[in-house]
Amino acid sequence: MRPARFSRAGPRLFLAKTQEESTLSTTRRTTHLAATAVAAALGVTALAGCGSSDTSDSGSGGTKSSGSKTVTLVSHDSFNVSKDVLKEFTEQTGYTVKVLKSGDAGVALNQEILTKGSPRGDVFFGVDNTLLSRALDSGLFTPYEAKGIDRVAAGTRLDAEHRVTPIDTGDICVNYDKEYFAEKKLAPPRTFDDLAKPAYKNLLVTENAETSSPGLGFLLGTVATYGEKGYQDYWKKLKDNGVKVVDGWEQAYNEEFSGSAGGKKAKADRPLVVSYASSPPVEVLYAKPQPAEAPTGVATGTCFRQIEFAGLLKGAKNEAGGKALLDFLISKRFQEDMPLNMFVNPVDESAKLPELFTKFGATVDTPATVAPDKISKNREQWVQSWSSLVVK
Repeated sequence: MRPARFSRAGPRLFLAKTQEESTLSTTRRTTHLAATAVAAALGVTALAGCGSSDTSDSGSGGTKSSGSKTVTLVSHDSFNVSKDVLKEFTEQTGYTVKVLKSGDAGVALNQEILTKGSPRGDVFFGVDNTLLSRALDSGLFTPYEAKGIDRVAAGTRLDAEHRVTPIDTGDICVNYDKEYFAEKKLAPPRTFDDLAKPAYKNLLVTENAETSSPGLGFLLGTVATYGEKGYQDYWKKLKDNGVKVVDGWEQAYNEEFSGSAGGKKAKADRPLVVSYASSPPVEVLYAKPQPAEAPTGVATGTCFRQIEFAGLLKGAKNEAGGKALLDFLISKRFQEDMPLNMFVNPVDESAKLPELFTKFGATVDTPATVAPDKISKNREQWVQSWSSLVVK
């Protein structure tokens, strides 16, 4: 989630492009949503005040530091955190955080694989469960059990060796235009099965699974629901029912979906779109004036869960600082800061969500999931089969 990121142009919502035109191997989840300010600075960005410059052996887990008081976080472009939160990290540890933003998460991961052993930073943030096996098989990370991991939801801890630490979750789901369904006196769909019913013919727009992270997540959701054989039959039904496929989230949400601010301006005519469970709160946040109710809803029976991780890079120059940063990323302070900065959910089960999320967001109790190793083994085959059925 994730790749999709909201930016603002007046009252409209736009997707900040995340290289959705990249090949499948470099496609990232897009469970991540953020405002324009998220990607205001590219390249290396200092996010915290300078710490002490003297040499120190201090560091998380008793690891000897290189003496550097800068810890570098390599990430995709949508990483964002409040300045005062990073300032607290510096005050607590003495480390200044620098963020090296490297585009789409798949592209960033590729760069780290190419520089394995001589990493560009100390911690990598942004690999999700659709790319996790590839990262682990490449031997990128040094195992480290972060302090506070016991507070992290057990279902997100996918690596028993602690090579990566879960940081956030997000859900790719079908969103619906409330006004359209109210006017038509038609109940909005709730499940994958509903989407193939005649009542919803020619209403759904989705992203291409070959070029879009949300599109890939939606495809994986159907694989999880119908199995490796049944998902193809399901997509044949969706195609017969008039599903529209476009290249990416930007086009789908802001040009084709009638429920979004951008879609209304574009006079879009599709009241169903593959987006995120966190999309309704964003529609409220950037509307002027803010409405009492979100204009869009979420079909919670169509969701695919994405989990995003961070890990200590093997060969990190500041291993102690990297460990301290991993501890901080799962701290309650950081976890409660994430939702309104990256529009994702915390993995710390004690962290409180902001009212915007609890009031306007959707709770997804039973999202579809696919094991990372299964995704890694079958992803290209599934996408190729999907493409031959739906696109070609």
